[in-house]
Amino acid sequence: MTSRWHNITQQLIFRKVPIFPLITFRILFGILLLISTIRFWAKGWIYSQYVEPKIFFPFIEGIQPLAGIGMYVVFGLMILASILIILGLYYRISIFSFFLLFTYVELLDKTNYLNHYYFVSLCTFLMIWLPAHRYFSLDVWRKSVTPLKEIEVAFINIIKLQLGIVYFFAGIAKINYDWLINAQPLKMWLSANVHQPAIGWIFRYKITAYIFSWFGMLFDTTIPFFLSFRKTLPIAYAAVIGFHLMTALLFPIGVFPWMMIVATTIFFPDHIHQKFIKTLSSVFPGSSETKPGVYGGLQKAGVYAFVFFFMLQIAIPFRYLAYPGNLFWNELGYRFSWRVMLMEKAGHITFFVEDGDKKHMVANYDYLTPQQEKMMATQPDMIMQFARFLEEEFKQKGFENPKITTQSRVTLNGRSGKTFIDPTIDLTKVEKNQLSSIVLPHE
Repeated sequence: MTSRWHNITQQLIFRKVPIFPLITFRILFGILLLISTIRFWAKGWIYSQYVEPKIFFPFIEGIQPLAGIGMYVVFGLMILASILIILGLYYRISIFSFFLLFTYVELLDKTNYLNHYYFVSLCTFLMIWLPAHRYFSLDVWRKSVTPLKEIEVAFINIIKLQLGIVYFFAGIAKINYDWLINAQPLKMWLSANVHQPAIGWIFRYKITAYIFSWFGMLFDTTIPFFLSFRKTLPIAYAAVIGFHLMTALLFPIGVFPWMMIVATTIFFPDHIHQKFIKTLSSVFPGSSETKPGVYGGLQKAGVYAFVFFFMLQIAIPFRYLAYPGNLFWNELGYRFSWRVMLMEKAGHITFFVEDGDKKHMVANYDYLTPQQEKMMATQPDMIMQFARFLEEEFKQKGFENPKITTQSRVTLNGRSGKTFIDPTIDLTKVEKNQLSSIVLPHE
């Protein structure tokens, strides 16, 4: 048993392999970070998401956007950091800075939460600890680090495992009645794409939604395994490209398809990465010249830390089991669980503030942007955050003991709308750990 365990750990953790896949990942992922950040700025989203709103829905209470040009400075620093990551210059500082700044931005408002933003935070955090600057980098060129041509395979498998978790849990999440049996929400979404050139006609048939639903589930749950074996890698990567190009064509999901197409190249054989770096070396001569250095190796403490990190990654998607009710209805435990494009949910909510004879119906648009109002209307934690804001707001307007109630209506995956929040509950009396108590049952 001891010998078998030693062989397993040697094969998956301590075995020495070429560093090339990690270097390719650093460069390509860095380019993607750079393009994404510039794109975010160019589309005016810094202003619309972090300057224009009057209030925010932070993940951590008290965290706020920087005033004035502060958020533009943050994104400017992210652009600089991504360039340094690509070049491998001051790598540890630049990757840590990007992780810190990006995660800060994403914690500012739940309105803007996306799964691939979470993925970026996780990947940049992992890359802080990886020797991705120890070859073909300006840190090597300026002799600030010892160059390496070989590293423990764990440093590459860490990225592969993170990608595998994203795909596998996205697939597991698709094993639900609406997705597989009702083909919802794909049935609605695909019918809106009949205008697509060349392929639009296939979306006129109901069976198409079922085929897409089942294929999506099977693809996500199996693709990490097919990418991991040399014989199945070529067809698996072709499937990755086809799958993500199709989703990019049909759905407005930003850079996520390109991110996964780029990130999964880490599964390629070493010689392909070496050829890629050799091609770049012809453009930047001298940057990859190196004599193999002596590497201290991955310590046991590091192994245990990574094991703990991934145990959390595996556990977090299941935290919804701690909450009663329908996950897709109450969304308690929905975020950070790789539930990618699983539902079509929309609704509206009106808040009423009362204090004795004083009564006021809140116009949400007086305080919220259209996107904030849309996202808040279907998510209990955001509803409670807005209610707490209104409580303080109306106390300043002379309401001594404001009572806040709601009228709400939400529709899920094409079903008829139902009352979402219990209209009899005074939201000012609800504790933070009682979110499930305000949501009426879906069925």
